Parts: sequence; structure tokens; C-alpha cells
Amino acid sequence: MTIAIALGLLSLAAWLALLLLRGAFWWPRVPPAIREPARWPSVCAVLPARDEAALIERSMTSLLRQDYPGAFSVVLVDDHSSDGTAEIASRLPGGNRLRIVRAPPLPLGWTGKLSAMNRGVEEAGNAELILFTDADICHHQTNLREMAARLERENRDLVSVMVKLHCRSIAERLLIPAFVFFFAMYYPFRWVRQSRRKTAAAAGGCVLIRRRALERIGGIAAIKSALIDDCALARAVKDGGGSLRLDLTDVTESIRPYASLGAIWNMIARSAFAHLRYSLWVVAATVVGMAVIYVVPPLLLIADIDVARWLGAAGWALMTLAYLPMLRFYRQSPAWAILLPVTTLIYLGATIASAWRRYRGRGGSWKGRVEWRSAR
Repeated sequence: MTIAIALGLLSLAAWLALLLLRGAFWWPRVPPAIREPARWPSVCAVLPARDEAALIERSMTSLLRQDYPGAFSVVLVDDHSSDGTAEIASRLPGGNRLRIVRAPPLPLGWTGKLSAMNRGVEEAGNAELILFTDADICHHQTNLREMAARLERENRDLVSVMVKLHCRSIAERLLIPAFVFFFAMYYPFRWVRQSRRKTAAAAGGCVLIRRRALERIGGIAAIKSALIDDCALARAVKDGGGSLRLDLTDVTESIRPYASLGAIWNMIARSAFAHLRYSLWVVAATVVGMAVIYVVPPLLLIADIDVARWLGAAGWALMTLAYLPMLRFYRQSPAWAILLPVTTLIYLGATIASAWRRYRGRGGSWKGRVEWRSAR
């Protein structure tokens, strides 16, 4: 058996396993409506913001207009912004619902965002639920209501929704649906909500958690140095015996645009190495594995062995079919599915760049602050 045939068989077997045994990750599904609970718990939304003047008015307005029947308040934590973020927010008609506080100086061992989130929790009073959200999220009017209903009716400790990401520029169309596709492949949403599985994940732009579950794990301090704070929080909750749920939504959206390839590259490179546990061995295994799954099939089409070409064509066909539902979810042309191997190479390049930046002392850089240095 030649190397080309062996690689073709390996890639095809991998795709069959992914499609049949990986929690149907490739099928994006918005959950149906759920019955409302008998009682609505009190909620405080905590929104950390650093230099978000361009987005804060729209995101805060959507948050303050939530159609939530229970007690609801919002704490905006200004994370040392230099562009007037807090001043813009202070002019919004939030009334008694809105409080604006300043994040403390960054403590040793903390990332900036988590320090700001911790400050927000301190200001949340006696709220039974905490909604962690971001300054680039435009919430549908019933988003909080639906999340709280699901958390209460299903007796979950943490409910999260992955918002619909901005997808208009050429770079976004090439890379953003794939980001969600790869995320779901790594963290099948169906597995996240199964207590018998260890898979734990959340989407940081929209996380609703019970205060008692947060206290049970030791609060935000338990994950104080995490760059991927959403998944770290979900993992801590599930490891502590908590119940999770993660879903997609097509009505609550991210309004942060990524106009260029470089902007998305930097977004990936900021945290990819942390996602791979800062291990060069894991990076190498990821690069090899993703290359076999996504890059080998089209390359086999130029092999000089018929069997290898047929195996490559079959693998590429399965890859394309698997990606089509996500493109449909994002209302993008099916033609983008053909380019998934190219998209994968870009993601792998950004992942390698993430490791390189870490070893050069620039890991986790966000708006002028190198997060990991404070976490050493």
C-alpha cells in the first residue's frame, strides 16, 4: 500500500467517524422555545469593556431593553478605557438598572477581562443569576428571558449561547463560519449538555450562570489567569458537578466587524495556543491531524494512483457536505465549502503564530495589554 492510499484511507475514515460519531457537530441547530418557569430569578448582567466606544451604545441599549419579567440590573465595568467608553454609556437611559464602575488595577496573576468580571460580580448585589456578556453583543429583546427559562426549566447551572458572528466582508465569509464549525467539532454542543461526558464549553459573549454555582467553584478567582475564560468557566462548573447547556442563536449577534484577514488572524492567534494548553506537542499533533483531515483530500486529486484520487475525492466530498449546513446557517454561498482546505491552512498558520507570539512575550495581547505576562 502506498503512502498516498494510506493517507486517503485515514482521511476518509476520519470523516466518517466525525460525521457519525461526533455528536452531529456539523448540524447547526437553534433550540425550540421552552415553557416559561413559575418564578423568574433576579439577574445582574456584568459587561466588562475596554476601549469599546464604537460599539458600547448599541450593545448596552440592547441589554437595557431586555424583556425580562424578573428583577434585572446591569453593571458596566470600564476596564481602563481611553476612548470615553464609560462616558458614552453614562448617557444611556438606563435609570436604576445601570451602574458603571471602574476595574481595579490589574492584580498579579489575573487577566484583565477576568479582573473586570470579578469586579462586576462584586457589584451584582444579591442577584441569583449572573449574565456575563461582552461589549460587542447586540442582544435580541427576549434573549435573557429565553436563557433564564431554559436554565430554570432544565435545572442547569450554566446556559450559554454562541451568538451569530459578524459575516459580511470577504475575510469573514471565508473564515467566520469555519470558526463556529471548528469550535463545534472540538466541543460538540450535544455533548456539552450531557452530564456523562466531560466535554465542557461556553461562548463568552453570552453566559448565564447561577450565583451559587459560581461560588461553588470559588468564584472568578478560580479561573483568574485563563485566556479562554468562557470554556475555563464551563469546565470548572462541570468538573464541580454542575449542568451545562450551549446552543446557537440566529437572532442575538456580534456587531464587531473583522474587515481583513489580518484582523481575524490576530483574533485566532491571541488565544489558540492557550486553547492547546501551551503545549508544542499538542500544537504539532493538531497541525498534523487537521492537515490529514482537511488538506490531504484535495492534494490526493493530483496523485498518480487512481485509488488515491478516488479516496481524496470522497474525503473532500464528505468535508464539503459537512460544512454546507453551517454556511446555510450564515446565509453564505455553498461555493465557500470548496475552500475549506484553504481556510484550514489559515487557521493552522494562526495557531502556529499564537505559539510563536507566546514565546516572544506577546501572547494574549488585547488592546495594548499583554495578558499572559500578568498571569505568570
